[in-house]
Amino acid sequence: MVAHMKVNGEQFEILVDPDLALAYHKGEKKEINNVLAAEEIFKDARRGERHKSAALQKAFKTDDIFAIAGRILKEGELALTTEQKRKMVEEKRKQIAQLIAREATDPRTGAPHPLIRIEQAMQKVRLDIDPFKDASAQMSDVISSLRVDLPIKLVKKKIAIKVGPEYASRVYGLLKREGIQKEEHSSDGSLMVVLEVPAGLVGEFFDRLNKATAGQAQTRYIE
Repeated sequence: MVAHMKVNGEQFEILVDPDLALAYHKGEKKEINNVLAAEEIFKDARRGERHKSAALQKAFKTDDIFAIAGRILKEGELALTTEQKRKMVEEKRKQIAQLIAREATDPRTGAPHPLIRIEQAMQKVRLDIDPFKDASAQMSDVISSLRVDLPIKLVKKKIAIKVGPEYASRVYGLLKREGIQKEEHSSDGSLMVVLEVPAGLVGEFFDRLNKATAGQAQTRYIE
């Protein structure tokens, strides 16, 4: 199997064991040496065209094969086998269904939908499930599709957050993924945002925010 990524418009490819490469990409495997089917960085793996050391240095600031391969596996794309993709999509589908069962309610009754009802509704509609994207990040799109046949409401909490200048750039991506509704940048470089987070995922979100800011972020709920 080929894993690949582009750097400055140039293609870099590696040949890998399918199962070990997927395990490494998901963080389940730490060692990379036996993941590679060939200890080379290719321009075109199928043709056997290799990159020269100068090209590797220019793109990755190193010509260490294992360091570059590790980055390709973490940041690039894997050409999954059909069976791998099927299993990953099904696993992600179940994760999304479980999140919806935990976070959403039936607006007619205010009670949660049973998991089996959500799974059955998901089978009836066309869903584009990304096997690599977080389940929580796909939940809103899935709910929008389900509303055609299943009355459903996602309960969210609105949160105001202030982050000091030393952490603002580091944490911006995390905040943007949650869907920033309003943002301001102060003269000292501090970042202030307002966003909404599914009520049941607030604890998990705060854990990630605190980790990214060493617990220095200021937060408050907005009613």
